[in-house]
Amino acid sequence: MSESNIFPVFERMLQRSHKEKLLRQNSKVLWVYGLSGSGKTTMAIALEKSLHDRGFLTQILDGDNVRAGINSNLTFTKEDRAENLRRIAEVNKLFYNCGLITINCFISPLKENRDTVREIIGKNDFIEIFVDTPIEECERRDVKGLYKKARAGEIKNFTGVDAPFEVPENPDIRVETTDKSPEMLVAEILNVVLPQLYY
Repeated sequence: MSESNIFPVFERMLQRSHKEKLLRQNSKVLWVYGLSGSGKTTMAIALEKSLHDRGFLTQILDGDNVRAGINSNLTFTKEDRAENLRRIAEVNKLFYNCGLITINCFISPLKENRDTVREIIGKNDFIEIFVDTPIEECERRDVKGLYKKARAGEIKNFTGVDAPFEVPENPDIRVETTDKSPEMLVAEILNVVLPQLYY
């Protein structure tokens, strides 16, 4: 079989627009990122519940569930981190082509990797949400004890300790978590994203 015959039926399949019409929502990729302990997942869970209560169909992807499955063979080197996000972006394409709204929770420390994800998804379908929490606050929380292990040298290439995190200049949404509840943060996000989700 020649390479040109591998995908001969795509144009005959139902398109994304058919599925968005069925679900009565515009599919989007919400990319929630920040340091470990910044509150990404807590906020994403609250955001998903709020969207669900409004009748939207969503799916959360985060580092724990993805690295336990589809990316279980990857390490935390710079190259594997880039591949981790590339694969996740491709999974997101499958989800949004089904009309779903995906909420992603990944540290995404490097601008070049975030740019790659945006390029794969497409800038019109990608909403970048930076969870801006100082590393001192993340370490104070340290729910999983990861910063303590990283400081002790038990974990290598840990973002914010011995691996870099590049703070974005112009994310679509920037939320500061230190003095706000998850509900307040979700309200800030919904104010921007809801108009883009309604069909």
